[in-house]
Amino acid sequence: MRPPAVRLVRRSRVPYAELLALQERWLRRLQAAPGPEAPSGAEAGALLLCEPAGPVYTSGLRGGLTPEEMARLRALGAEVRATGRGGLATFHGPGQLLCHPVLDLRRLGLLLRTHVAALEACAVRLCESQGLQGARARAPPYTVRCGRHITSHGLALNCSTDLGWFEHIVPCGLVGTGVTSLSEELRRHVTVDEVIPPFLQAFKETYKCTLISEDSPN
Repeated sequence: MRPPAVRLVRRSRVPYAELLALQERWLRRLQAAPGPEAPSGAEAGALLLCEPAGPVYTSGLRGGLTPEEMARLRALGAEVRATGRGGLATFHGPGQLLCHPVLDLRRLGLLLRTHVAALEACAVRLCESQGLQGARARAPPYTVRCGRHITSHGLALNCSTDLGWFEHIVPCGLVGTGVTSLSEELRRHVTVDEVIPPFLQAFKETYKCTLISEDSPN
């Protein structure tokens, strides 16, 4: 039996709104597709990767930002957006890898909890591949959404992000935990492009799938 295929959709620096629109298109595509009875090797969804083009603060279904706080953050020159993900407020910006797997978990044989564990494992393996010891304790926060077995949103990995933006919020509602980046931990400049290959390798092995490029035929 062939492993399930996941479409790799990679963008460079794009506005956060463009990522959300792309995610929504893939959600509609999967929701309209057959369920787990799809043939062996059928696509299980898409892995959306990008680097945000500009600073943006996002809030989740649990809120995390008052109207006054949103106005204050916009005054800093950042975009502020409410999203349908779980969790509270966080920041996205240049120097950060955004990973949004839009997946039909049934085609991968996963439950939501195993998807979340797999996503964390990918981040940990990536950090370890870069030589970061104790990577699990420094793994980036992840916030996912799942409806009708289809996931969206995911994780954000700080590579060379300006961490000063995080000082204006309580990231993910975690008081006193601090925020770091690969560049900060490794004491060298780490780019988004540098970490994508090891992340993709970790994703394929952890999710037991193949990755096909966006322009490959179905």
